[in-house]
Amino acid sequence: MLLLRDGAQGLEVLMTRRSMTASFAPGAYVFPGGGIDAGDASLDTHALAHRRPTQDHRLLTQAIAAIRESFEELGVLLARHADGRGAVAADVTSLDRHAPLAAQCARRGLRLAADEVFVLAHWITDRDLSRRFDVPFLVARMPDGQQPVADEKEQFEPVWVRPADALERHGAGQFFLIFPTIRTLERMVAFQSADHVLASCREEKPWFVSCPRAGILAGREQRYMEHEAPFGELALTCPDGQVVQHLDWQPDRVVPLLRNVQRVTCANPGVMTGPGTNSYVIGDPDTGFVVLDPGPEDAEHQQRLWRAAGGDVRHILCTHSHPDHSPGARPLQALCERHGRRPEILGMGSRPTARAASRFTPDRELVDSERIVLSGATHRHTLRVLHTPGHAANHLCLVLEEDRLLFSGDHVLNGSTTVIDPPDGRMADYLESLDRLLAECERTGIGFILPAHGYVLGNVFGEPHDAADVIRRLRAHRLRREARILAVMGELPEGTMQDWVERAYDDVPPRMWPVAMRSLLAHVEHIREAAQGQG
Repeated sequence: MLLLRDGAQGLEVLMTRRSMTASFAPGAYVFPGGGIDAGDASLDTHALAHRRPTQDHRLLTQAIAAIRESFEELGVLLARHADGRGAVAADVTSLDRHAPLAAQCARRGLRLAADEVFVLAHWITDRDLSRRFDVPFLVARMPDGQQPVADEKEQFEPVWVRPADALERHGAGQFFLIFPTIRTLERMVAFQSADHVLASCREEKPWFVSCPRAGILAGREQRYMEHEAPFGELALTCPDGQVVQHLDWQPDRVVPLLRNVQRVTCANPGVMTGPGTNSYVIGDPDTGFVVLDPGPEDAEHQQRLWRAAGGDVRHILCTHSHPDHSPGARPLQALCERHGRRPEILGMGSRPTARAASRFTPDRELVDSERIVLSGATHRHTLRVLHTPGHAANHLCLVLEEDRLLFSGDHVLNGSTTVIDPPDGRMADYLESLDRLLAECERTGIGFILPAHGYVLGNVFGEPHDAADVIRRLRAHRLRREARILAVMGELPEGTMQDWVERAYDDVPPRMWPVAMRSLLAHVEHIREAAQGQG
């Protein structure tokens, strides 16, 4: 239960310190709470509580449990008299913190104020931990005229603290917090008052439902929620919660993602490439390998790809012709030839609209829905081609059918939205291709997206933030941006592109505006195409 009040400097939340001998998170500063008792769910107890029309049996039970735990651990009572007056200190002292609460309240003419308790978040303990919990985080305003008094058994040292101050003190090593507490406080920093927080909870939907995953970054264990960049990679590579996946970007290291999928990231980090271009080596020693997106011409990178495939490269496939994706194809082919094998370079050739640096001609032109098959004595890997123009006119995505993975090239990225650069890029095509990818994910049960830049995206199919959810969110982001651009064009009809980008992308650092200008142009063209169509 998060109890809130408005302090002199803004929103404050009540926290307590757990016992140093507690079996879970000893010594941590937490929000008080506990388990649901059988009595919390009984109809007799429910009859002694106020409830909202939208509060079903489960939500009412949780609220009653939170009220009871707050009373037992802190002597804080959320209840009201028949005339609407809230419980005060005298009511609290008249009750026994070790006896059933609802019945005591009824005898004193009080009903539990469950209608003042809202769901804030829902946390499920990480899969790698030996003790796991499924915990709704609830929120309510601290009753007037009461003071928290810890039970000195489970909870100690009740303290009112601003979320930002709690996080700062934790960072300084003075206020130990565990991961769910940290993330909840981080979300609360943006709220100015208790009313502001409670208003955000009125629809009975938690801010988030999360079962975090852990990986290793810079030699330390780090945890991530579903919406954070590394989560999809951890869900794919460590489905049972093992903490073994290293998340550092190291170009000299081949990263196994599945038994038949490896990632090699080129040493070309930058504004447009993020940590670098991801090349994927798909297959196994029984079937041979496909190299997807061999990257820029970089001899060391092509050597690493060749070694990752054990020298058995059957096909080199390019998702599109941009200079960080396709120029490595010919050098890799030549390297393979020197060792007795000449793999075909596959893809769609660059269109006349492509820029000079993006010229690409494959050995064989792929067609939409074509399948590239690697087959051996015991294994088979099938890549199905999806023509997805938008970022580039010749852009392809690939579905690895047996593993239900989507290789998205630059159409879907992790950590940024792709640039749509006319004339080779076109916003209408991009949005239509997103729709196609969404339908493909829903139809075939794809959970994960492997992008050309950044970590794996997604989650187990059907879970929050799976591949389909990622695409829906990306599409919604694009449409929100377009609506913002349309509004700015209406406000400044005679404005220049520079005027529009400064206002429509005011949430983007100015150093990125030259890049944003390209997508702005694509949005403007899309808006004008739509207007012409309506005319």
